[in-house]
Amino acid sequence: MYFIMKPLLSVCFLFMVAFAQAQHAQRLSHYVFPEFRQGTVLMKNGARNETLLNYNSLSEEIVFNNHGSLLAIGKQVLPQIDTVFIGDSRFVRIDQTFMEWIEVNEDTRLLVEYKCKLIPPGKPAAYGGTSQTSSVESYSSWLADGRVYDLKLPDEYKVKPYTVYRIGHGGEWKSFSSLNQLRKIYKDKKEAIKAYTKQQKVDFDNPDEVVRLLHYVESNK
Repeated sequence: MYFIMKPLLSVCFLFMVAFAQAQHAQRLSHYVFPEFRQGTVLMKNGARNETLLNYNSLSEEIVFNNHGSLLAIGKQVLPQIDTVFIGDSRFVRIDQTFMEWIEVNEDTRLLVEYKCKLIPPGKPAAYGGTSQTSSVESYSSWLADGRVYDLKLPDEYKVKPYTVYRIGHGGEWKSFSSLNQLRKIYKDKKEAIKAYTKQQKVDFDNPDEVVRLLHYVESNK
């Protein structure tokens, strides 16, 4: 009996782990990090506040875990903040929102702006069809009652994350969110981009993959 039950228990355990991971991914689909991480809020006066932090890409706010309650940093405090560190990531406040600051090399900086779209369930329409409600109206209602900070959104809602980048070198910043837009920025290095993307598929919603591409392009003389 032991030899029969042991494989069965192993299969059950693996199923439970996989199910838990899937639930966890769904639960934090509108947050940048898969869990709240130890972080530091550095104030302009030098004060440091350490707590569990994450970035909510739906509300576009830094959120902290206050003994189980999820709260956004208050608007009156935002102008006093210099930098927010979440794990190994560094966020700076630009244009009334927080963006991740990544140093590609000594001369090139990358700003990563995390966003997402909330796709509400369709409403019943004529002839058995459905019509999508306005995502703006849906977002407003979520923001009003605080549900935008919940770890888990209702199953009928879909979250579509996307990322916008700003690359800075030579004192100039340019935005991009796709390979075609990046090609226009690096007009003199189109062949390097072509060579890299021929070997590596780049997901532009994954900053790590974008940074690896930029490393290659910047090092290609």
